[in-house]
Parts: sequence; structure tokens; C-alpha cells
Amino acid sequence: MAEKKLKITLTKSLIAAVPKNKAIIKSMGFHKTNSSVVLPDNAATRGQIRLIAPYVKVEELD
Repeated sequence: MAEKKLKITLTKSLIAAVPKNKAIIKSMGFHKTNSSVVLPDNAATRGQIRLIAPYVKVEELD
């Protein structure tokens, strides 16, 4: 069975973001607004997404 993936797109600027959220976004691999990363769908990734939800859009991939 293939592992599920999430495509996460950074939709908002980080200019006024809390430093903790900036660090999470940088650790996930984002560099610019409207850039996307594909990460595994697991508890750690879901927890990070929950914290930075106002800044990202999430899509499930098969």
C-alpha cells in the first residue's frame, strides 16, 4: 500500500508571523509565497499544519 502524501502550498506572507510559526514553515521546506512541498501524511506533519493553518493550503495526494 502506498503511503499517503500531502501537498502543502504557502499562501500568505510571513512578514507579521510569530517567530515560532516562521521556524515551522522554514523547517517544512518553504522558501517563497505560493511555493509547494509534498510531505508524508503522518501525525507530525498534521500537527505542524494545525499550527500554521492560516498560512497554508493543504491537498491530499494519492
